[in-house]
Amino acid sequence: MTVNIQYVGVDVSETLSAFTEEKLKKIFNRYEFLISASVHFKQDEKEHNIGKICNIELSLPGPRIFATSNERNFEVSVRETIKDLERQLEKRKEVFKTH
Repeated sequence: MTVNIQYVGVDVSETLSAFTEEKLKKIFNRYEFLISASVHFKQDEKEHNIGKICNIELSLPGPRIFATSNERNFEVSVRETIKDLERQLEKRKEVFKTH
């Protein structure tokens, strides 16, 4: 499991990195065909009550899977992004089963 975490215009947080890796580890254990994950944390200056953006791109056989979420804090943003990724992975898993 390779996870690359980047903070764009945001201070680096070890607790946020550990939280994200823990959530991604569950996905990597469930879907053995995953290769790596690229995570980007950004702050949207225009949005004051929300604006904590999490982008996650998963590398796997075939096209990559991407999801993003804009919430009031990064932890919620990570959870929402991972939910979207799991939905996409279930669809991809069905495609793998039919071939």
